[in-house]
Amino acid sequence: MKFNFYSFLVYIILVVGIIGAGGLVIEEIKTGNGCPKVLGIPMCLVILICFIIPLIIHIVNKKNLFYFLFTGIAFGIAFVASILQFNNNAECPKTSYGNPMCYYSFIIFLSLIILKVFDLRLKNKQK
Repeated sequence: MKFNFYSFLVYIILVVGIIGAGGLVIEEIKTGNGCPKVLGIPMCLVILICFIIPLIIHIVNKKNLFYFLFTGIAFGIAFVASILQFNNNAECPKTSYGNPMCYYSFIIFLSLIILKVFDLRLKNKQK
């Protein structure tokens, strides 16, 4: 397995994302009020899954379509949530500093998609 800077950044971001989303899921389990729900499904759980599956795919370095599918789903959720938050039509969970976490999710998943594209291009050049 070839290892490069882009790949390393993807690992770091995915692990940090799992820790962050995992904390929200734990809060949701404890209080039932950790994150917004759509059709009764906590979105933080969906986001956690959208971190875990890409991490597994990144580790095995196969089925990149699923990496992009799950990061794309999470990106879409974060994009919509960010727009709703910005327009005061929804309320995203906040950081301890009061910043909406959906903004961070948007940036994180956009970064994961871009970094994976660069990672794959670099790996293709090295072949």
